[in-house]
Amino acid sequence: MLRGLYTAYTGMLNEQYRMDIMSNNLANVDTTGFKKEGSTSQAYAEVMAVKIKDVSENPNTPKRLGNMSLGVKIGETFTDFTQGSLRDTGNTYDLAIGGDGFFNIEFTNKAGETSTKYTRDGGFTLTKEGYLVTKDGDYVLGQNGRIQLSTTAGSTVIDENGNIYQDDRLAARLKITEFENTDYLTHYGETMWDAKEGAVSNDAADPTVYQGYLEMSNVSVVKEMVNMITISRQYEANQKMITTYDESLEKSMALSRLR
Repeated sequence: MLRGLYTAYTGMLNEQYRMDIMSNNLANVDTTGFKKEGSTSQAYAEVMAVKIKDVSENPNTPKRLGNMSLGVKIGETFTDFTQGSLRDTGNTYDLAIGGDGFFNIEFTNKAGETSTKYTRDGGFTLTKEGYLVTKDGDYVLGQNGRIQLSTTAGSTVIDENGNIYQDDRLAARLKITEFENTDYLTHYGETMWDAKEGAVSNDAADPTVYQGYLEMSNVSVVKEMVNMITISRQYEANQKMITTYDESLEKSMALSRLR
């Protein structure tokens, strides 16, 4: 077989995968609390060759074929949890976390199962019953469970430690969780995260909460656009390689017919 065709194909597959990730980052540039993703690539120097289209395997994870080096292999997808910029909204229940930490959310799925999810999106509101909830209506958790506040209080102040005061009286305290290793967090739709088995978490010892602010996405539009242009050029280069091989095969077939 022509190794160049398979090498070019693995390159195109890898660049397509990277493009999907960059596109998702750009689509969420205005999403509050969004954390950008990236991907890695591996050379086939120490990896066996693979079957390119084997439906018995997971997508983007072709089956091993032999021990020939065939180009590039898609590595892993990772999340960049660096701090996003803070936007001043002036809204009482808009909150942002400085540094590490996640808000705890009581999430109920369509099957009625309740679990705790984690988010950096602090765009909260107060229901008519006084419960602090996300924009989707999920309850925000405090140290003692759901946070229920007075809807008639004259003032509501949330300090940097997450303590909520109404009319100068302590009403509740936000539960903010830190993880020793964020690799154990997985996406769970929107801007929420789920903790995998093995995740080690603790209550934030010294959280920094900003009232009246929202943490914006940490995606840089300029960097992502530059990355997308680079990916497009590399994809086109692999396409041209396949075209060149195809033309070479056509000429070889033509010569063989003349003999």
